[in-house]
Amino acid sequence: MLAVWAPRVLSLLRIIAALLFMQHGLMKLFAFPGPQPGVPDPLPAILLAAAWIEVVAGGLIALGLFTRAAAFLCSGMMAVAYFMAHASQGFWPALNGGEPAILFCFIFLYLVFAGPGTWSLDAVVRKKA
Repeated sequence: MLAVWAPRVLSLLRIIAALLFMQHGLMKLFAFPGPQPGVPDPLPAILLAAAWIEVVAGGLIALGLFTRAAAFLCSGMMAVAYFMAHASQGFWPALNGGEPAILFCFIFLYLVFAGPGTWSLDAVVRKKA
């Protein structure tokens, strides 16, 4: 009975995760909804690139457009972010602040394989083709 809802819940997971992910890029680029703590101003090139990936790829994932490719890019970015910014601060993610990076990494990796779900522009494009 619950399996009927799986594609819709997958879409909800994709949309909510992407909107939360986009928030990080918006905070870095535009200080919206507020400045991201610990981020220098002006942004170093690597954080500027990360912020644009978070906003653009996050937006694509939220819309469900080119979901697999965008999720692959975001998953890899979060793996790199974890090892560059968190792993060097200790082994335990709960102590090194890396839990969000790990969760985003694996949610996006899941989307690479599961796809966008029912409510997506990818699904609309597939129906027309």
